[in-house]
Amino acid sequence: MKFILAFTLLAVDCVSALGPAAVNLRTAGNYAILAKTGISTVPKSVITGNIAVSPAAGSFLTGFSSTPPTTFSTSTQVKGQLFAADYNSPTPSVLTQAVLDLGTAIVDANGRTNGNIDARILTPGLYKWTSAVNIPTLLVFSGSARDTWILQVAGTLNLGSASQTLLIGGAVAKNIVWVVGGEISIGAGSSVSGILLGSTAATLKTGATLNGRILVQTAVALQKATVTQPK
Repeated sequence: MKFILAFTLLAVDCVSALGPAAVNLRTAGNYAILAKTGISTVPKSVITGNIAVSPAAGSFLTGFSSTPPTTFSTSTQVKGQLFAADYNSPTPSVLTQAVLDLGTAIVDANGRTNGNIDARILTPGLYKWTSAVNIPTLLVFSGSARDTWILQVAGTLNLGSASQTLLIGGAVAKNIVWVVGGEISIGAGSSVSGILLGSTAATLKTGATLNGRILVQTAVALQKATVTQPK
């Protein structure tokens, strides 16, 4: 009996992941939201995880009513810490590296090749759209907790009001990477999962929910939104 159990555990542990190699976020992965030019909120948003702006100053963290900064500040809307480029050392250098790592992650994810772009139930793999992507109602990711997805969107990414991304079969948000060339718009009351890597701006409209991270190269605007950093 002990031999059979040991063999079973070994067999499960050896199952390999499907999909492309994971995108390494490096230190950018320490934040639920990371932006270069600003993060704004229309209270009350709920964010689980750290948020940061760089090279922007703390004055570009708007709507959070944050505490006076040291190396970080806090806010009742954030279950984590707030960081900005003008906070006390070593925060500026830490954020400079995080922004560089964000750029590296975007280049990495955009540089992958191959993939089927025409699917509503997405199995693990690499997907590429040369224009805008619109999700009016539902998108399903089907795979295990080990599997990965990379979705390259050359244009804008738009989720309609009350739309959702559904994870089945054990799929997890931290293994889904969206890399978007245009603006990201998450509609009111919608729910999306994954790591959003944006070359421009992102907006989460009223009541929108993200299970993942928003890491963009300009600004993030939250309108009574909820962002939960995946474990």
